Amino acid sequence: MHQCSLFILVLLCVSVKDISGSWEEWWTYDGISGPGFWGLINPQWSMCNKGRRQSPVNIEPDKLLFDPWLRDIQFDKHKVSGVLQNTGQSLVFRVEKDSKHQVNISGGPLSYRYQFEEIYFHYGMEDNRGSEHQIDHHTFPGEIQLYGFNKELYHNMSEAQHKSQGIVGISLMVQVGEPINTDFRLITSAFNKVTYRGASFPIKHLPLSSLLPNTQQYLTYEGSTTHPGCWETAVWIIFNKPIYISKQEMYALRQLMQGSQLTPKAPLGNNARPVQPLHHRTVRTNINFNKQGLQGSSNCPDMYRNMHYTEGSETLLSIPSETIANVTTMTTTTPASLVNVTESNDLSNPMAEGAQLAVQKR
Repeated sequence: MHQCSLFILVLLCVSVKDISGSWEEWWTYDGISGPGFWGLINPQWSMCNKGRRQSPVNIEPDKLLFDPWLRDIQFDKHKVSGVLQNTGQSLVFRVEKDSKHQVNISGGPLSYRYQFEEIYFHYGMEDNRGSEHQIDHHTFPGEIQLYGFNKELYHNMSEAQHKSQGIVGISLMVQVGEPINTDFRLITSAFNKVTYRGASFPIKHLPLSSLLPNTQQYLTYEGSTTHPGCWETAVWIIFNKPIYISKQEMYALRQLMQGSQLTPKAPLGNNARPVQPLHHRTVRTNINFNKQGLQGSSNCPDMYRNMHYTEGSETLLSIPSETIANVTTMTTTTPASLVNVTESNDLSNPMAEGAQLAVQKR
């Protein structure tokens, strides 16, 4: 049995070695080059299998912690130009290296300014799957991830992704429906230009800040990139509301293929890494119900426990009105140790019409 396993491993390594191109071209989302093998075949990606702060994760609403120290997210309003490319694993937009105007991301849980670099598109071939992050084990049809690197400490994404606090990941859940963001059509109208692996199409004057949902509510935790090499240097911010695309745009997205025009292989969709264990990490939120009767007696900010967050029909999570009077608080003058909420409630289906990502009051 041992000899058989060793023989298979040798064949696998030889096959991988003979693959033309780099490791970046080898990995996929299924089979022997799928997520379970990323860290086994390439030692440089060992964190994919050994890491304990991996992404994506399943968000457990009953364990969220309200943190009053979380600020609003700041996005520069500059328009950016770049290239939309079918990499064979994902649809990726990368900003022009010599762009005159850079989009900086700051505020929120971030201690530094981060420079926007790229967008990854994750989506399913059906509406009941597609997003990488999950809310109480429920998924959305897609997830758009904006990545930026710490420009105050590092020179570029390649350096920052290996370093502490190197990357920010902004997660926008995707829902099929209305209202559709017209600015987003700068990208969706180019889907049919990048059908096959290696195809690219220039995108000019993209108003990045206009693509974001109209909310300053978010969830945040420390994790990793969701693609190889799974570097645990990312601060994740998951916005409270989704963005919307039409059925026609989602259909066009699902026509993209993993391979070239000569060998198209399988569709590009279903390109989501499975959720990873949280390993006692805390997921914080800035969703504040002080105005609804939760204000503490102290003038200092309060960190709320037992918020009874649940999944909502208009936002990703909600808090039942009957629990507001029973919320306990923890007063602090400096950011205190984070404490998980232990109360839980039944969650409604996030795929219901109008579902959003974060928290609402029912």
